[in-house]
Amino acid sequence: MRVELIAYTPEPEKVVAAAAKLCYAKSDIQGLFDQLTPEKTAAFIEHLSSLGHESPIEHVSFTFGIEGVSRALLAQITRHRIASYSVQSQRYVEKSGFDYILPPEIAAIPEAKALYCEEMARSAKAYEKLRTLLLEKHKADNLAAGMNEKEAAFAAAKKANEDARFILPNACDTRMIVTMNARSLQNFFSLRCCSRAQWEIRELAIEMLRLVKQVAPALFASAGPACVRGRCSEGAYSCGKAAETRAFFQALTDKNSSRE
Repeated sequence: MRVELIAYTPEPEKVVAAAAKLCYAKSDIQGLFDQLTPEKTAAFIEHLSSLGHESPIEHVSFTFGIEGVSRALLAQITRHRIASYSVQSQRYVEKSGFDYILPPEIAAIPEAKALYCEEMARSAKAYEKLRTLLLEKHKADNLAAGMNEKEAAFAAAKKANEDARFILPNACDTRMIVTMNARSLQNFFSLRCCSRAQWEIRELAIEMLRLVKQVAPALFASAGPACVRGRCSEGAYSCGKAAETRAFFQALTDKNSSRE
C-alpha cells in the first residue's frame, strides 16, 4: 500500500477558524484572516471541537493518491459517499499479469499462502486466455464492419477488457485518487480506524490520518475511533482495549509532532 497526500486546502485550519468566526463577526473576511495567529487558530479549532460545531470544517478538503490496494477495499471506501473518487478502470486498462493483495492472515500460513498464490496465477492465466479469445472475435467483427486494422484492434481491446475483467478476483490491485472534506474524513476515521474495521481499510485510514495530522494537527487532534474521544460506540462488540487504542493514536500524534 502506498498513500500520499497530494493536495489540500492551503492553511486549512485558518480557513476553518475564519469561516466559523465569520458567523458572529462584524469584521470583513480579510480582517478575520489577519487576526488569526497560529496560536489563536489552534485554540479556536479546539473550541469548535469541544462544541461539536462541525459544519465549518467542510470548507477544507484533502486529496490522496492511493496505490497497491485491492478491489475489495474499493467496494468499502466508496460507501463513504461524501467524497470524490477517480479509480483505475478495468475496462480501459488491461490487467494481464495483475498484482494482487495478500492478506496477512493468509500469508502467515504457508499452505494457505501457497494455495492463494496458485489461485491468483490461475486467475491471471484465465483472464489472459479469455481476453485473447474476445479480442480475436471483436477484431474480426470490427474488420468485417469496415474498420481499418488500427481502429479494429483499438475498439476490440476495450470490449475484450470489459468482459474478461469479470474473472478478476477481489484481490486484484487498483489505484485511486480520493478527495474528502475534513468533516467526511472525521467520519471516515471514526469508522475505519476502529479495530473492528477490516484490516486493509483500517491500515489505509490510519495512514491517511497520519498524513493529515502533519498539515492540520489541531483539526484532527481527536480524530480516530470513538474511544479516542470518549466511550466506545461499538457496544457489545467493543474490543475492550480503549486504553491501548488511545495510546496508539496519541503516539501517532507524537510521531507527527517530532517531524515538525
